[in-house]
Amino acid sequence: MTDTLPDLARGVLPRAALYIGGRWREASGAGSETVLDPSTGRPLGTVPDAGPADVAAALAAARAAADAGTWADATPRARSEALYRLHEVLTGMADRLLDVVVAETGCPLRLAQGQQVGLPLRHLEYWAEAARRPELTARAPVVTARLGGPATLGGWAVRREPYGVVAAITPYNFPLLENVMKLGPALAAGNAVVLKPSPFTPYSALLLAEAAERAELPAGVFNVLTGGADTGAALTGDRRVDLISFTGSDTVGAQILAAAAPRVTKVLLELGGKSALVVCADADLELAARIGAANVTTHAGQGCVLATRHLVHSSVLPGYLAQLRGMLDGVLVGAPRDPATGMGPLIRAAAVDRVAGHVERAVRDGADVLTGGARPAEGSVPAGGFYYRPTVLTGVRNTWPVAQQEIFGPVAVVIGFDTEAEAVELANDSAYGLAGHLVSRDAGRAFELACRLRTGTVDINGGPGYTNPDVPFGGRARSGLGRENGAEGLDEYTQLKTIKYHAG
Repeated sequence: MTDTLPDLARGVLPRAALYIGGRWREASGAGSETVLDPSTGRPLGTVPDAGPADVAAALAAARAAADAGTWADATPRARSEALYRLHEVLTGMADRLLDVVVAETGCPLRLAQGQQVGLPLRHLEYWAEAARRPELTARAPVVTARLGGPATLGGWAVRREPYGVVAAITPYNFPLLENVMKLGPALAAGNAVVLKPSPFTPYSALLLAEAAERAELPAGVFNVLTGGADTGAALTGDRRVDLISFTGSDTVGAQILAAAAPRVTKVLLELGGKSALVVCADADLELAARIGAANVTTHAGQGCVLATRHLVHSSVLPGYLAQLRGMLDGVLVGAPRDPATGMGPLIRAAAVDRVAGHVERAVRDGADVLTGGARPAEGSVPAGGFYYRPTVLTGVRNTWPVAQQEIFGPVAVVIGFDTEAEAVELANDSAYGLAGHLVSRDAGRAFELACRLRTGTVDINGGPGYTNPDVPFGGRARSGLGRENGAEGLDEYTQLKTIKYHAG
């Protein structure tokens, strides 16, 4: 691992340019985005802002690749082999990917190795194999009798076809994973992609472009535009885009949906969450507190699926709070490359201010701070970094903003309940519906409760322990539209065509 910014600048960071039509090119304008290391606040480098002409060029390249049919009409096996080449190149870049993703996200090294690099590589391998799925399925032929004439033999074939050009917009928290979760199924289905990553974490996307070039993906099939909100708006507002896939806040997702409505463009949205962790009366409290602590500290709470509302049965509430506080007080907040670090920084100073503002308002409303509730002491973390202590608030009502709004930081609220019906009602009393968590020694009863939660996913007693790319993922209500991963995720990037034939 490299430890200094000069080392990163020497050959580790990818080229700061746009990748369009299989070639690197300078942006047409003079605008740029400064990329910071969240752990120190120091600049890593700058990337260009793609202007309208650059967006047009990328869409023209993707449109040409999609319409020419070279990729869309390639055999599933050919697309699979190309994605396996991309996977092989990226696997060979794993150490460099880890260096870059830690630098641009501030994610602790031990989490980044698995979640930020290892998991995306497993996802891409999954899509390389999924690309082999047959595009044509037949329905049974039927003989139809005809009065006064020969019978008719006919049937139906159903063909899966790509949409064409996919505009993919991804967030900063797990950049390589989010990029692969869109790029993988879109390319496996035969689409061409224009990817716009977050301006906070563009380097992971540029490394993907570098790998695509080395893997010799066809020109125009994969393009990368760096830039801010204006670049994203120009991309999603263009009529040459056939499908928009966005991961981010529900506010921006609603704006994209409204902009796409006049053109009736398909939109896939994976948005925010305010997930509930339900700790039942019979729960293993050590397990429950461990799950609760992980949901507060993982990547400094910057995860849409993380449980930030802990709903705990009143009979075990004191014990849960004691164990949760003990675990969180033992978490070292610090530099991402320190192996002892349990939680790193948030992405920017504005994120720290947002988290602090939520906590301060909750305290004014009457909440109590069980632990945290402030920035770390000066000298305990690297100077200039964007840090906030893991925080738990008690005495909170489920109707308060701190219990209803997505904070996207290391803050959880704990609310007691007396009956399972009350727990379900509290859990479902949210504008979001992305994930849920249950802890109970009665697995069967927990499964029944899971079926009553209005969410896209539910983990029971911590779940299987890993993210499976074969399992659909997505939310309800303001948590989004559509599904990612699995056969269902691949379906989202295809359209069905029924071909009816007359055999004689």
